[in-house]
Amino acid sequence: MHDRLKIRGARHHNLKNLNLDIPKNKLVVISGLSGSGKSTLAFDTIYAEGQRRYVESLSAYARQFLEMMDKPDVDSIEGLSPAISIQQKTTSKNPRSTVGTTTEIYDYLRLLYARIGIPHCPKCGRKISNQSIESICESIFKDFAERQILILAPLVQRKKGTYEKLFEQIKKDGYSRARVDSQIILLEDEIPSLDRQKWHNIEIIVDRLTASKSEKSRLFEAIQTALKAAKGSVLISSEKEERIFSQNNACPYCGITIGEIEPRTFSFNSPFGSCKACHGLGIKMEFDADLVIPDKNKSILDGAIVPWNGRFSSFRKQELKAVGKKFGFDLMTPINKMTKEQIHAILYGTDQRIHFQYESQSSDSFWEYTNAFEGVLNTLHRLFMDTDSESKRDWLKQFMRDIPCNECNGRKLKPEALAVKINGVGIFDVCDMSIDECYDFFKTIKLTETEKYIAKDVLKEIIERLEFLKNVGLNYLTLNRQSSTLSGGESQRIRLATQIGSNLTGVLYVLDEPTIGLHQRDNARLIKTLIKLRDLGNTIIVVEHDEEVIRNADWIIDLGPGAGIHGGNVVFEGTVEQILNNHKSVTGDYLKDKNLIRLANKTRNQSGKIIVKGAAENNLKNITVEFPLGLLVTVTGVSGSGKSTLVNEILLKALTAQFYKTTEKPGKHAGISGTENIDKVIAIDQSPIGRTPRSNPATYIGVFTHIRDLFANTEIAKERGYLPGQFSFNVADGRCFACEGDGVKKIEMQFLSDVYVRCDECKGKRYNSETLSVLYKGKSIADVLDMTVEEALSFFENIPSIKRMLQTIFDVGLGYIKLGQSSTTLSGGEAQRVKLASELSKRDTGKTLYILDEPTTGLHFADVQKLLDVLNRLANLGNTVVVIEHNMDIIRNSDWIIDLGPEGGDKGGSVIAAGPPHEVAKNPKSYTGRYLKKLIN
Repeated sequence: MHDRLKIRGARHHNLKNLNLDIPKNKLVVISGLSGSGKSTLAFDTIYAEGQRRYVESLSAYARQFLEMMDKPDVDSIEGLSPAISIQQKTTSKNPRSTVGTTTEIYDYLRLLYARIGIPHCPKCGRKISNQSIESICESIFKDFAERQILILAPLVQRKKGTYEKLFEQIKKDGYSRARVDSQIILLEDEIPSLDRQKWHNIEIIVDRLTASKSEKSRLFEAIQTALKAAKGSVLISSEKEERIFSQNNACPYCGITIGEIEPRTFSFNSPFGSCKACHGLGIKMEFDADLVIPDKNKSILDGAIVPWNGRFSSFRKQELKAVGKKFGFDLMTPINKMTKEQIHAILYGTDQRIHFQYESQSSDSFWEYTNAFEGVLNTLHRLFMDTDSESKRDWLKQFMRDIPCNECNGRKLKPEALAVKINGVGIFDVCDMSIDECYDFFKTIKLTETEKYIAKDVLKEIIERLEFLKNVGLNYLTLNRQSSTLSGGESQRIRLATQIGSNLTGVLYVLDEPTIGLHQRDNARLIKTLIKLRDLGNTIIVVEHDEEVIRNADWIIDLGPGAGIHGGNVVFEGTVEQILNNHKSVTGDYLKDKNLIRLANKTRNQSGKIIVKGAAENNLKNITVEFPLGLLVTVTGVSGSGKSTLVNEILLKALTAQFYKTTEKPGKHAGISGTENIDKVIAIDQSPIGRTPRSNPATYIGVFTHIRDLFANTEIAKERGYLPGQFSFNVADGRCFACEGDGVKKIEMQFLSDVYVRCDECKGKRYNSETLSVLYKGKSIADVLDMTVEEALSFFENIPSIKRMLQTIFDVGLGYIKLGQSSTTLSGGEAQRVKLASELSKRDTGKTLYILDEPTTGLHFADVQKLLDVLNRLANLGNTVVVIEHNMDIIRNSDWIIDLGPEGGDKGGSVIAAGPPHEVAKNPKSYTGRYLKKLIN
């Protein structure tokens, strides 16, 4: 029990009553075909039971705040350690979440800059030093000359609490008045009662006087008293403005006072540190001229100004006609024939008054209009701010784009915080460095002996965390990178780095394909990290398909032999040496023979090329890249080399804008040629095919429509007058009334996890009894939805329209999923293959460009072969398939490779090699070529 994790009778989902003894404190890999039960065993059984036991050990009060996982169907699990799951999910959709905040490095940076940072004047750039009482008085005489002012000692600034003892102390010190949350109160009357949960500002009122030279001695005395009470700060308030002065951190040349530097000064989530214009987001939504006037060849009368087509057009046209008269254009002039001054007047308005007569078509009224022209963008901004209609706001948002804040230039903080420096470098300069550069900066930082002593522990934490990120292959990221832009693999490795930093022992870690998005070169570093985590005294269970990880495992559990109902059995358990001699294991077969995955019958020729010119988005180095058409093209390179930027941000967005008139702006590039050789572009990504339990593969691919038509054509359905809608669980006529077609009912359990129980009325079949009584070949519509794709293929073998669609799902390796399986239960890789099947089922022109981003995610060696056959089929029809990929089997079987690099981040973004696999394999500069060379005979 101490050295083994004993699982008995595991039957969750498709597991076949498994009994396993898993060694503890080892690196254990669970392998097997997609759908064989790997995630069910690792996450839904082992991790779920570990997490459930931990949560149940807490009080009922604590449990209501934690998510409870369902109890797995297992007889017993003995020797279970506390479990931590690190899955492939993006860390956060919050725009304020960054790599720095997720890893807590930014928290340590804030502390470091608050303690040893040297403040500089944000205006003149000089170092800021202490400010004397005399200089404060002079500034007040200059800035508040002859005005009535209040001299206040700020004790509490935006902090929560009730502060009864503070008010008692103020009274004891002899003060009679205070200002609490902008309200002046007399302390002699009563001590105010403050809300503990709200932010408060508390200032002592020291004096009220006129800022004139005749009051100099009184002002000096009041400032001195306030500085003493508030420990170096004084607040001056007049009717028009307020300013804080500090004995510390004030510029004598510009009169700018920074005040006391605290960690929250550098927080973009706090009003004390965040930029006032963008509130710490670094971006603002603004109306974009290119979205408002997308087609510059059109004139205003032809509808060039898209938001003004429609109900505003009559009045706006008269208004613009008057503007045109003033600036020398008419409404028939194409936008691209206008001068910059004319376009600026249309977009941003003019101070010059315009005059025109307007006849309202709705009310037959006639009136004259004389006013300055507001401009299209300013009018839209006013409408957006003034409207209470959410639908109108959503409509206007299509003409808006996130742009860097013009106040902070996207740096999120106030100028005073950005001007604090260590070794001449500000906090956001550090955040904009890559992890590699950041690590080098802190390793070579030059500090005084006092600064070294203060910063010793903080620097140790920062350097250790940066080293962990380097070790898991994330050295190309910046601390300022938004968490929402990370791939599933990147976010998983960030959490892995954070766990290593915690130095926990005796923990069971469950990981889901941590190699996703990693180039072969970086796999070795990740494996070292996993081994380090194991050597701390932890058990590492990894669901993985990567050959290197499997070969470095201490123990392998291979599930199968097939997928879905054909899986759920332990085909093999043991060491790497033993699996290589086990003839039953498909995984072992592929490990023994690297040449098993091969493409046969390639029948294609290049049919032109698309050229992306001057690609310079993110880290791309103004490169020109050729994509040959009619071939299988792979875009390769180490993580962060610019693959996704080139393909998804530039090529895909530019083509979708051209073919489908989308408003998303492509990444920076000079132009794209050769698009006349294709007629459409289709991106097949790993986003869910649906977000509700009602969505399923049958509805997504469209085969369910044909199945419903088939049931509507049965004799009994015709007799009853049933239409195809009767067999839809989204229509009230045929579905179960009690569960509304869901098949289950949700029971909320307060502090326990919600329970889904099968509907008593329909017994989980979704339909009412009348609909279920309609049978085709002895099966009801519910029976059909419960079939796997493989079973349905046999059942509908004589119905060509249905069989053709089901065959495509089977061909992409998803024969094990059920037709009615909820789309929310499909993995990213499964969802991507359902989309691929959907495209395969459509009629083809042979001039389509398909773009796929790492389609091998979650695929076993045997499934990679099936995927390769499907991609080959698409290319053989004359289509072009562009794949971003790290999988060497896909790369070596492709027709053309575009290899980016040489490294990630700033050191990447160049084309290292381009050509057929055998040519790239000869290129000594290409990391991909080095690994390819080992596989090409």
